[in-house]
Amino acid sequence: MRIRIDKDVCIGAGQCALTAPKVFTQDDDGLSELLPGHEKDVTDPMVKEAVRVCPVQAITVE
Repeated sequence: MRIRIDKDVCIGAGQCALTAPKVFTQDDDGLSELLPGHEKDVTDPMVKEAVRVCPVQAITVE
């Protein structure tokens, strides 16, 4: 399983970076981005919360 971010959907609200700052950040355009090495941190409860709070459901765990 992996964390995926749909950059075409992301609006840069930053809720993921606020909720799980050890996993998510924002790129220079303000869009969500995974920190290197965290693509598989799907068991982290804060990742699940970040998926839930994303206002446009741009983050998925597949």
